[in-house]
Amino acid sequence: MTLLRSLKWIAGILLALVVLAVLFIAIFGWNWLRAPIERMATEKTGRVLAINGELSLKPGWPLPRVQAESVTFANPDWATEKQMVTADRVEITIDLPQLLRQNIVLPEVRFERPVVYLEQGSDGRKNWLLDRQQQDEKARIRIDRLTLDDGQIGYDDVDKKTRIRSTLSTSNTQQARAGLGFTAQGQYQGLPLNAHGNGGPVLGLQDEDTPYPLKVYLSVGHTHVKADGSITSLLKFSAMDMQLALRGDSLAQLFPLLGIAFPETRAYATDGHIVRAGRTWRYENFSGRIGDSDIAGSLRIDTSGKRPAMSADLVSKLLDIDDLGPLIGAKPGKLQAAKQAAAPPSAPSAATPAQARVLPDTPFKTERWNSVDAEVTLKARTIRRAKELPLENLVTHLSLRDSVLTLDPLDVGVAGGQLNAVISLDGRTDPIVAHARVRARKILLARLFPTVDLNQASIGQVNGEFDLAGKGNSVGRMLANSSGKVGLVVAGGEISKLMMEKVGLHLWEILELKLSGDRLVKLRCGVADFDVKQGSMSARALIFDTEVTTIIGTGNIDLAQERLDLTLNQKTKNTSPLALRSPIYIRGSFAKPAVEVDKGRIAARAFGAIALGIVNPLLTLIPLIDAGPGKDSDCGQLVRDARALPHPVKKNVAPRKQP
Repeated sequence: MTLLRSLKWIAGILLALVVLAVLFIAIFGWNWLRAPIERMATEKTGRVLAINGELSLKPGWPLPRVQAESVTFANPDWATEKQMVTADRVEITIDLPQLLRQNIVLPEVRFERPVVYLEQGSDGRKNWLLDRQQQDEKARIRIDRLTLDDGQIGYDDVDKKTRIRSTLSTSNTQQARAGLGFTAQGQYQGLPLNAHGNGGPVLGLQDEDTPYPLKVYLSVGHTHVKADGSITSLLKFSAMDMQLALRGDSLAQLFPLLGIAFPETRAYATDGHIVRAGRTWRYENFSGRIGDSDIAGSLRIDTSGKRPAMSADLVSKLLDIDDLGPLIGAKPGKLQAAKQAAAPPSAPSAATPAQARVLPDTPFKTERWNSVDAEVTLKARTIRRAKELPLENLVTHLSLRDSVLTLDPLDVGVAGGQLNAVISLDGRTDPIVAHARVRARKILLARLFPTVDLNQASIGQVNGEFDLAGKGNSVGRMLANSSGKVGLVVAGGEISKLMMEKVGLHLWEILELKLSGDRLVKLRCGVADFDVKQGSMSARALIFDTEVTTIIGTGNIDLAQERLDLTLNQKTKNTSPLALRSPIYIRGSFAKPAVEVDKGRIAARAFGAIALGIVNPLLTLIPLIDAGPGKDSDCGQLVRDARALPHPVKKNVAPRKQP
């Protein structure tokens, strides 16, 4: 009986306490909790929490709901803005089991007319971390779902040159379904930013069960993004399913947005389907344009490793050659201009000094190469190019591993034949260490220079091997410091006789063929063999042997200064009654090569002809007759003879400045 009486007393006391608490709350409300809550927040964070309006609580387990009006929460002293949060009204649910584990988890938060400023300091401190130093990543509030009614949000990060101000408004009318509209302006990593869009009324910040609908239009610098779909967990991006359209001046400008190195390109626009599952992003079935070239395919990025791993399969039905320029550091249009400049002139002309450079000299941004590993395949079915560029189709595979970039293979059709190359660039060193091995196979001579009319009747195949290694941070600098071998061989065939007579300066035969029409003569052999040392290409053998003329060349090509210094000597095989018999000099720059004859020698021959003509008019042509050796030459011996010829000493030229 004593135990029963004691239990009744305890129950009565507890009931009385509950009744008193209910009466206390009914009379005074929950406002008496404001001071303890404010004091506790200040003690824990060192920042002032002020509840200047009514406070109410709706008990429940495990998620009680708290409402407070006219709330402010201060920023730490180092922050730019005085208050981190200001709101007319705040409504939150608290996860009590998590709170007992000292984790602040708020499954739902609603702000009415909030003003929120988030800031990261130069020393790494973040104002949304609630420890006194704002550096403990665990000292943060986790919010799963957030509702913002007509508010403003600001974000500042001085180190990353980022300052963003956004406004948010809700709509829930008959004309517009419930949702959140937003605008944002400012700068992101030093680039101007503008955005607007709309989404669902409740922001799923860390809710991984409910996809959040989102439509956004964003511009950062010259990059424009249009996305429409859904994101699961806005802070983690744990899943994404959106239609994504991108456009901008260059794919390289995506680096500030994605942190992944893309190559320099011309202006682009793509549209496709982006999906994220786990740590993998996929940009599927996209299509668009880069410059004047179409592009399509799929791209995949896996972020689970030490750096993102990207793989892509790309196809272009029509690739414009001008769009390849930025990839190798050439300005748009420079590839075509270089080829036009390099095309052999149809006739000798006076030298014209030129300052323009041909070899691409824009440095590669190797500091970004370690941001991604990549495996990319590109196939181009048709190449749009100038008539001077006899290119046909392109197949290449790009591999980027640990800052080492490799193109293997790099295959392109050239003049009915094929160029097969393997190129490696080691970006781990400064300057870049480069190595290129190129094989030329079955290139048709007639199609190699399609704008040279005299060559249209020519046939025969060009084969060759290039093996060059060098250092430099641009293609131009790599070639300027390169060493190795360059060799080309023309295998048999026939060639325009008129062309060869012009090269031999046989005036009588040129006139004869102009009147009677051109014809083909046998091409016995053609060899170009160069040693390359520190950017200087020295001709070991430079020979072109036909039925009518043998041409033997000497000299060098300076890749650093982009200068030509070649001499062609002709040996006719048939007696010509009227020939100038002068060496041909190829001088000048790559951009504007000049072809000249020895004017002094020609003048001497002309003077001799005039002098003999005075003695006897029949003797006038004697100095202009080229008797020739009268027989074919041994091509192998020609090569040996050419290699034995003395080579001009390279003149000292001021070194080219490092870009």
